[in-house]
Amino acid sequence: MKSEPDDYSIDDLAADGRTHWDGVRNYQARNYMRDEMRVGDMVLFYHSVVRPPGVVGLAEVVTEAYPDHTAWDPDSKYYDPKSSPEDPRWFMVDVAFVEKFARMVTIDEIRSHPELSEMVLLHRPRLSVQPVTDQEFEIVVALAREADG
Repeated sequence: MKSEPDDYSIDDLAADGRTHWDGVRNYQARNYMRDEMRVGDMVLFYHSVVRPPGVVGLAEVVTEAYPDHTAWDPDSKYYDPKSSPEDPRWFMVDVAFVEKFARMVTIDEIRSHPELSEMVLLHRPRLSVQPVTDQEFEIVVALAREADG
């Protein structure tokens, strides 16, 4: 899951403990969240729109997907007049803080590992929610926990 740290950072999640992941307005990202995420799934928390961008921690999915109510609020920046409680277009999950890494695993570091070359993150478009294989997850977490990257 990708977030701009000025909007919502790993530190915000650590302080909150748990949050709903609202505002996803891309159908493919929505489908990943709605159709593939399950309670207990671990999440790589990625900071985007920073230099360098990268994975900064872990979260856990703590609810199944449910309708994103921000789409129905005309005052929300995520408002979508085509979505309604009767026919929701957008969904979200709740995630809980697990860990902030001692160091960021940058996108360049991820690119430098051939075994991560197929990672969805490395291919455009970079969605705010995207799948990661178990092997990719394990490699990125191991990189984050290395003493000196």
